[in-house]
Amino acid sequence: MKFLRPVLFLLISTVIGFAQEKDPWWKKNNLRVIQTNLPAYEAATLHPDSLIRDLKNFSANTLLINAGGIMAFYKTGLDFHYKNPFVKNNMLEEVVRKCHENNIRVIVRFDFSRVHESIFKAHPDWCYISPKGERIINTDMYVVSINAPYVQEKAFKIIEEVIDRFPVDGIFLNMPGYQVNNPYEGKYHGIDQNESDKKRFAEYSGGMTLPTVENKADTVFQKYLEFKKATVEDWSERLHKLVKSKSDQIAICTYMDKFVDIIRHESQSNPTVPYWPYSASDNVNSAGSSFPDHIISNASIQQISFQSRYNAVEPQEVAIRLYENIAHGSGLDISMMGDMRGYEDERNYGVIRKIYAHHKKNEAYFGKYKSVAKVALIAPGSWPSGEPMQEYRGIQLMLKEAHIPFDIIEDNQIRNLAEKVKSYRLILLPEITYLNAEGIKVLKEAVQGGTHLIATNRTFFDTPETLEELFGAKIIQRDMDGVGFYLKPESRTIFRRFPGQKMLFWKFNLGQYDLSGADFKALPILSKGRPGPPEIIGGHEPTGFWAMGVKKHANSSAAIIPANLGKLYYQHGYQEHKNILLDVIDYLYPDAGKMVETNAHERIEVILQEYTRNIPENKNKKESDGLILHLVNLTGFSGITYFEPLPVFNLNFKIKAAFKPLRVISLDTKKPLAFTWKDGILEFKLDKLGSFDGIVIDK
Repeated sequence: MKFLRPVLFLLISTVIGFAQEKDPWWKKNNLRVIQTNLPAYEAATLHPDSLIRDLKNFSANTLLINAGGIMAFYKTGLDFHYKNPFVKNNMLEEVVRKCHENNIRVIVRFDFSRVHESIFKAHPDWCYISPKGERIINTDMYVVSINAPYVQEKAFKIIEEVIDRFPVDGIFLNMPGYQVNNPYEGKYHGIDQNESDKKRFAEYSGGMTLPTVENKADTVFQKYLEFKKATVEDWSERLHKLVKSKSDQIAICTYMDKFVDIIRHESQSNPTVPYWPYSASDNVNSAGSSFPDHIISNASIQQISFQSRYNAVEPQEVAIRLYENIAHGSGLDISMMGDMRGYEDERNYGVIRKIYAHHKKNEAYFGKYKSVAKVALIAPGSWPSGEPMQEYRGIQLMLKEAHIPFDIIEDNQIRNLAEKVKSYRLILLPEITYLNAEGIKVLKEAVQGGTHLIATNRTFFDTPETLEELFGAKIIQRDMDGVGFYLKPESRTIFRRFPGQKMLFWKFNLGQYDLSGADFKALPILSKGRPGPPEIIGGHEPTGFWAMGVKKHANSSAAIIPANLGKLYYQHGYQEHKNILLDVIDYLYPDAGKMVETNAHERIEVILQEYTRNIPENKNKKESDGLILHLVNLTGFSGITYFEPLPVFNLNFKIKAAFKPLRVISLDTKKPLAFTWKDGILEFKLDKLGSFDGIVIDK
C-alpha cells in the first residue's frame, strides 16, 4: 500500500490532462515523439520542468524515456532490478505527471538484453554463454539469455511494477529477441548455449541438441529458427496479456509486429558507402504496407554510430528522414542521447523544431493515407543486409528516380496479404531467394489474375520448380563473375532508351540460365573478348546465353533477369542499367509511369497518396477526401554528404485523378494552385519547391 498515494495522484492528473478516451490513443497516428535516451548520470541532472518546456517548444506530443531493465530510473522495490545510482527523488514520477498535465504522452523504455554485473554474479545462469564459453559484456553489463528466468519471469515483474506505479501511455522494448552479437563492439559471438536454451529447445524439437553453428542447410538449425520465432512470439503474447490486463490504453511498441501496437523502425547513419538517403521512405513504406493494421513510428537516430553517440548526423539528413516519414504515413520520431539541455550537438534543433511545428499545424492532412500504387517491390525482410539489400535498394532507387509509385511488401508477409498482393499490376522480386509455400501460391494466383512479374539475380534459386513454372528458366550456373562481359540491347521493341548504344558493360553476378522455357529471350550476353592494350581489344562474341527471358501466361507476363542489376546501379549508378529495368517495365506494364508524370528532377522524391482528413469525426470514414502529393527535395544529397537542397522551379505535374478537384493547394505556401482536369487527368504547375511540400488535391 505504500505506493497508493502517488498512484492515485498521478491517475487524477492523467484524467485532468487527457479527455477520457475509448479508442486507443495511438490510433490517431499523429505521433511527434522525442526520445531522451538517458545515460545513467543524467538521471541526476534532468529537470522535469525544463524537459516539459523543451518538448512543448519542439511541438512534441509524446516523450519516450528510460524506465527499467538494464537499470531502474526510479526507486524500484525489486531486488533483481539494478537501480541507477544517480536517481534522485522521484524524477520519473514527476516527468510522467507534468507531461500529462501538458497533454504529452509518455512511453517508457525497457531493455531486457542485459543485466548489471551484480545481478550476473548472483545469477550467472540467467546470462548468455557462447559456444566457446564466452560472455557478451559491455563494461559491467552482461547479455542475458532469453529463455532463462530473468527474461521469462523477472522482466514481467519489472514491467508490472512500472505500470502499477506510473500511469504510462506506452512501453517500448529495446533490443528484443535473441542476442548473438555485441553490436556496440561489432563482434559476433554465436548461438546462445545457456542451459535454459538447451533444455527448452530439446523440449520444442523432440530431443534435438541445440546447434552451435548457423548453417541454413542444417535441418537442426532450421528447427532452431522455428524455435526462436515461436519462443519470441510466446513471450510477446504473454507480455501483451499482462499489459492489456492493466489498461487497453497502454501501447506496446517495439521492432516486431506480433502482439504489438506501434512498430518502431530506425533510420540510422550508413556505416558504408553508398549512403542511402531513402532510409525513412524505405522503412515506413515497407512496414506500413506489410503490416497495415499497425501504427509505424520511424525514429531518426541522431548519433553517427554506437562509438560516436555524441555527434549527430547532418541536419539536412534529419530533415529528409522526417519529411519522408510524413509523406509515407508515419508520425515524427527523434532519438537523441540524453536530455535536450546541454546537448553535445544541437545543430539539428532548428530542423526538428521547424518540421515538428509543420506537422502539428497540418496534422489533419497527415497519417490517414491509402496507397494508390499498382506496383509492388518485395523486400528481403525487415532489416535487409548484404547483397540482397544492395539488389533491393538498387531497384528501389530506379523506381524512386523514375517517379513510379510503389509499395514495399516484406517477403515473409506475402502469404498474409493475398488479396492486396493480387491487386498489384506489377511485382518486382529483387534477389528474393526464398519464399514460403503459401507466399509462392499467392504469387502464382496473382500471375493468373493478371499481375506481371520482374525478378532479378538469384530469385527462387532454391525452388527451381517455381523458377521454371513462372519464368520458364533453369539454372545452369547460378554465380558467374560478369566483369568484362557485355549485354546487347538489340530488341528495340523493348529497349528504347539506348540511342547510339549497342553494348552495355557488366559487373558483379551474371548467371547462366537455360531460358528455353521462356516465350522469348532478350539481352544476348557477349563474351569478355580480349583484354589488354587498345591494339588487341575486341572479340566480344555471343556466348549463347541471354540476360533476360519472358514467359507469357494467360493474363500476364513474367520476366527474369538473372544478374545483379540492382546492385550494379546501387553501387555505380550508370543510367544504362536503370534503363534496362525501365524499358522492361514499360514493355510489361506501360501504365506504371503514367500515374504521375512530371519534369521534376530525379532527386525530387514524389509520393502520391489518397488521404482522408485526420480529424476525430473521420475516425471510421473509409472514403478518401482526395489526393495528396508529397515532394521531398533531395538535391542537397551529394552521395557522401548532405547540403541544403537547391530550390527547384517550374515543376509540371500530370496525375491520374478519377475526380475533378475542388481545389489544389500547397501546404508550404497555403496558396491555391491553378489546375486543369480532363478525362481523369489533373494538370498543375508548382512555381517553386524548397525542401518539402505537400500538394493537397481535394474532392
